[in-house]
Amino acid sequence: MAKLVWDQSGDRLFETGVSNGVLYVRNSEGEYPLGVPWNGLTAVTESPSGAEATPLYADNIKYLSLMSNEEFGATIEAYTYPDEFAECDGSAELGTGVMIGQQTRKYFGLAYKTVIGNDTDGNAYGYKLHLIYGAQAAPSEKAYATINDSPEAITFSWELTTSPIEVAGFKPTASLVIDSTKIAAASLASIEALLFGTQSVEASLPTPDEILALLPAGPSD
Repeated sequence: MAKLVWDQSGDRLFETGVSNGVLYVRNSEGEYPLGVPWNGLTAVTESPSGAEATPLYADNIKYLSLMSNEEFGATIEAYTYPDEFAECDGSAELGTGVMIGQQTRKYFGLAYKTVIGNDTDGNAYGYKLHLIYGAQAAPSEKAYATINDSPEAITFSWELTTSPIEVAGFKPTASLVIDSTKIAAASLASIEALLFGTQSVEASLPTPDEILALLPAGPSD
């Protein structure tokens, strides 16, 4: 039996940053067929909710606890957003260069990357790919202010709710995370080719089942 050792060289991990945002607007078939880059992404705050315990009592003791369903939410902050996001934010094009609001908000998917660092390789140790499915943006405030001697760019912000999608053998989910330090390099390359596109294939958001099919073995192996 090995003795526990803390903070060994190379094991002091941390996560930081957000980059490589990609927006995928969902079509009428429930697919995410075309990804576009989200420039100016500054933050994604994941905010799960639910999973709350409701205690039940019997025979004068705590009998058991029932857990409520967990829901995935998030907040996106950015200096700008893709033109394709307008229809996800309740806008529609009335004519070229003319937009109207208060329209039906489309569902979308999102992918972004965060950095995994450690004490030996710094930020070059690895990264995580975060995928969000079935997202819908709530109306958000946009505060415009006069330009002065301390100019600042407007930061847009949207709160997201999600509708989970089916996953074979598991409960439905609205989020998936891929760790580059644990997945096979060939599998990671195949997944990124789908997410970010290639010279011959448009970027798209694969389902969890499609991602699983690209792995060399099931999650229990």
